[in-house]
Amino acid sequence: MKIRELTQYLNSRFLPSYQESYDNSGFLVGDEDAELRGVLLTVDVTPAVVEEAINKGLNLIVSHHPMIFGGMKRVTPANATGRMVMQLIANGIAVYAAHTNLDNLDWGINGILAEKIGLTQCRILRPMAGVLRKMVTYVPSDHADSVRQALFAAGAGSIGDYDSCSYNSTGTGTFRAQPAAHPYCGAIGELHHEAETRIEVIYEQRIEQRLLHKLRQAHPYEEPAIDCIPLANTHANIGAGMVGQLPTPTDIHAFLALVKERLHLPMVRTSALDIRGAAPTISRVALCGGSGSFLIGDAKACGADLFLTADLKYHDFQSAEGDIVLADIGHFESEQFAKELFYRVISEKFSTFACQISEQDHGFIYYI
Repeated sequence: MKIRELTQYLNSRFLPSYQESYDNSGFLVGDEDAELRGVLLTVDVTPAVVEEAINKGLNLIVSHHPMIFGGMKRVTPANATGRMVMQLIANGIAVYAAHTNLDNLDWGINGILAEKIGLTQCRILRPMAGVLRKMVTYVPSDHADSVRQALFAAGAGSIGDYDSCSYNSTGTGTFRAQPAAHPYCGAIGELHHEAETRIEVIYEQRIEQRLLHKLRQAHPYEEPAIDCIPLANTHANIGAGMVGQLPTPTDIHAFLALVKERLHLPMVRTSALDIRGAAPTISRVALCGGSGSFLIGDAKACGADLFLTADLKYHDFQSAEGDIVLADIGHFESEQFAKELFYRVISEKFSTFACQISEQDHGFIYYI
């Protein structure tokens, strides 16, 4: 089995097209055509993790944080990243990363974090805009069913928990075939009137080329009319952060104790543990794995009692303003379950080769 077979599968699950513009997810180092000997799963690629992969004979590292984040102009031993890249190549080890694209999937980093602390009725805190489009086409009415099914099979027509969604209206189309045409109906040089169905479906922009190809295959016309229209709608299952409900209202001290236990935390930094002057019993919790201060306003706006994230600064805590409790659990700690998520996704598809969670991945912050 080639490394490429696994990385293409990971791309189909982790959807690199949904990474943020500043990110560098995907295949980063190595030869995708090499035979896969085993996978090491980690949050960060560090010298200790690289040595672990070498010692265990594993030739693909799957990480959450990209080891090459900004542009690299030189690969030399002058810095740690350059030394690791050289060592990886010398030992035939490849690296693949799934970072903000995994953050933006509802079942990704935030989904597994919500699962660990027992949240229910979860939804994306800030759904992503600009990723949905509408496709409109006009088809002879007796072909409408087959064209619709082709669009659905290609991935169009999903809205929330519903699939096979479309809007259809009937009317009359006109066209005149020119001498070089090969019309499905009508005669060369004659104005033709055809009973047509207008079909509208919503789709994710990332599948547009596949959708166009399948539509043209299914459509009887030589030159079908197709409109691809950008939408302002947000995508309910893609975006930043998450908010959910606790099964029962819970004392905040008890909840933070549960968070520390389930996430194996040495400490939690918080703003004042009161809302409007009283220690609250909390019901709604928002969260964002990694650096989530940009979502404090969203957490307040959705009525969350507590916002769980990492990398909060002094004045971020001040912005709680008695409206919400802010809790910083640490960056690595909030994303530690990326390794478990990688293991689940890979194991459900491939179970015949070594897939191991790193024993040397510990994060960079220590508590004393």
